Amino acid sequence: MGAYVLRRILLMIPTIVGILTITFAVVQFAPGGPVEQVIAQLSGQGGNATDRISGGGGDFAQDRQFEPGGEGSSQYRGAIGLDPEFIRKLEKQFGFDKPPLERYFLMLWNYARFDFGESYFRKISVTDLIVEKLPVSISLGLWLTLISYAVSIPLGIRKAVADGSRFDVWTSGVIVIAYAIPGFLVGVMLIVVFAGGSYFDWFPLRGLTSDNFSQLSWGGKIVDYFWHLVLPLTALGLAAFATTTLLTKNSFLDEIRKQYVQTARAKGLNEHQVLYGHVFRNAMLIVIAGFPGAFITAFFSGSLLIETIFSLDGIGLLGYKSIIDRDYPVVFATLFIFSLMGLVVSLLSDMLYTWIDPRIDFESRRV
Repeated sequence: MGAYVLRRILLMIPTIVGILTITFAVVQFAPGGPVEQVIAQLSGQGGNATDRISGGGGDFAQDRQFEPGGEGSSQYRGAIGLDPEFIRKLEKQFGFDKPPLERYFLMLWNYARFDFGESYFRKISVTDLIVEKLPVSISLGLWLTLISYAVSIPLGIRKAVADGSRFDVWTSGVIVIAYAIPGFLVGVMLIVVFAGGSYFDWFPLRGLTSDNFSQLSWGGKIVDYFWHLVLPLTALGLAAFATTTLLTKNSFLDEIRKQYVQTARAKGLNEHQVLYGHVFRNAMLIVIAGFPGAFITAFFSGSLLIETIFSLDGIGLLGYKSIIDRDYPVVFATLFIFSLMGLVVSLLSDMLYTWIDPRIDFESRRV
């Protein structure tokens, strides 16, 4: 197992490099980079990047100069009338004064040391910015995954045992309907009904904690924390429950119909011994295989709309805004972190395979 883990870790390096290389190449051809964002703002054509630079005390925010008769820079659209020296300051501030190849290798070297630099439009390091947003994303991703598996696995097993019964039929109907409803629509409905929209005002509308959180006791802080999570987790969890429940049920049904189960019953084992002593270990393999994807989705992309609806400032919203604003250090850092997380969680999933079913031997496989 040790050799397999080592090989997987070594394979993470070219995988991460490949992801960053493709993204870096795409960025070079993508229109509307950070320099163009500032130029467009100065010419009154859009963006709010320069507002944040000016507010944050950027080095060049007060140095911009207009030359109505100047030629500007032909490299950037809308640069006519801007002082060429100001354009050069912009390029230097964003690192675009260096050739693309030099910037690429500098990025790889910095990322190898987990140095993600500083945000273009916020006077804060990317690492500090991501750490600042982590509590929201960790709360949504971790609790959603744990609650989803804690509810869906027992429910899926119960549905498999009672396959075709009235319980199985009506729960399947509820699950299919829940899966079909978009999470953001559920979120809006929950706000309207339970967060002071039109009916009840039982739950808070925004944030992860209340304004007086620091003044609460430890018990009060825990209650307040989960009080804020009820609606977002409900909106996120419906589709997750459906997927995991049906996956668990189908996996157990497939195993129950196999010959070894009939043999175990013929030996006199009761249903509980057959189900949890023989079927569970084999049936859970496919469920665990979906854990990395479920966790990463809930942790990042799956929570973007929910973070927006409930005003939760997490990693999903940060990544989206960074893409819109062309804040490339934040974009690349979040991509690097979540790609690395995905690979690590996938490796942990394989290790769980061997814990659940010791018969699986990854050493005999070629990676």
